[in-house]
This record gives sequence, structure tokens and C-alpha cells, in this order.
Amino acid sequence: MTTYTLATEVTDDERRAVFEVYDAVFGDQPDYPAWRSGIWDRHVARTGFRVARAHEGDRLVGFGYGYTGERGQWWTDQAARVLEPAVAEEWLGGHFELVSIGVLERARGTGVGRTLLDGLTEGLPQERWVLMTTADADDPARRLYARAGWEVIGPGLRDSQVVIGRRRATDR
Repeated sequence: MTTYTLATEVTDDERRAVFEVYDAVFGDQPDYPAWRSGIWDRHVARTGFRVARAHEGDRLVGFGYGYTGERGQWWTDQAARVLEPAVAEEWLGGHFELVSIGVLERARGTGVGRTLLDGLTEGLPQERWVLMTTADADDPARRLYARAGWEVIGPGLRDSQVVIGRRRATDR
């Protein structure tokens, strides 16, 4: 059985477990110290940080995290350079920046990614949610976001990427 948690803080052991899944899924950092100092510690310190985690027993099988994105932060400023000015003005600054969702291969296709996405975004105060993902519309991650109502709002930082966004649902 998979259990899910949402938190705004993590312990050292929890942080290490997130890195192990991150490394297995993305593999783009040389080691834990580089990931922690180059990415994680900056992100955890940002306003609105939250992390959703999926466990099978006591083993982490997936995570997702983000924070409030603002002008003056690297990703927001880079996205503002590639998006149409009106789109950047509308979407960037005070948005929820979904940094990443990672699910171990053995847990993919079981609803873990969707549950992490839903848990991570549930109750967000930000009206606009933004992330960068693959430009390949057939990629499973891209299909996950599309099913959850995310739409392409412009190009990404590389040709193989797009910026996608979603507005928070409002009760009417």
C-alpha cells in the first residue's frame, strides 16, 4: 500500500531519501553534496516550499516539490526571457513553481505521480502554477500534466522543453 505525506520541512533522513529517488529518476547531479548545495538547500529556503512524498512501506518511491516563484530567482528570470512578454507578465512572479516530480520506475503507472501532483497542489494559495517539462506531448510526464489541466504557455529554455501552466481552480 502506498502512503502519501505533504510537508514544509524535512529531516536529514527524509532529504537523503528524496535525493536517492531524484538520482534514480533524473541522474543529473554528480552526488548528494552537489545536489544539496546546488539545488535543494536554495529551494527549501524559499517562501511557500512544500514537498509531497509517496512511500511503499518505509521506502520512498516518489516525491514532488515546489515553492513560490518570484522575479529575481534564476528559473523565473530565465523563463521570462523565453516567454512572450505578455505571457511572462501574466504568469510569472508570485506563482507556484513546481520544480520536479520523480517516481521510481517500479512505481510508475500506478497513480503515484498523479496523487503526488494532486497532493502537492491541493490548497495552494497561488493562483498560477508553472513548470518546465519536455516538449514531447507523448511523454508520460507531459500526459500526466495535461490530464491534470496544465497547458503549454510557451517555449522552454531548450528546444526539447516547454513551459506549462495551470490556474488554480476556483469555487463558483
